Amino acid sequence: MSDLAHEYGIGSLVRVTKQLSHGEERSAFVIEGEIVRMGQQKTGSWYAHARDKKLWLDRLELKKADGEMVVVNLDEGAVVEVVEVVGE
Repeated sequence: MSDLAHEYGIGSLVRVTKQLSHGEERSAFVIEGEIVRMGQQKTGSWYAHARDKKLWLDRLELKKADGEMVVVNLDEGAVVEVVEVVGE
């Protein structure tokens, strides 16, 4: 997440494409919205040798154009594209 934070900030408009796979089946979905919050958040899952013994995920909280709020977990299947950076 730290590398991504240098590319955009709160208020920036981004497009996130998530690639999903289940066996040999693959699909993708796209979410576009304004960044409301970003950073690492811990899950309820226990994970030895991690901070607070929890699994931490990189997450973006987005506000879509229709006002819907969406939380996106960023993993190896996620591609974030900057549509518009705040202040430009």
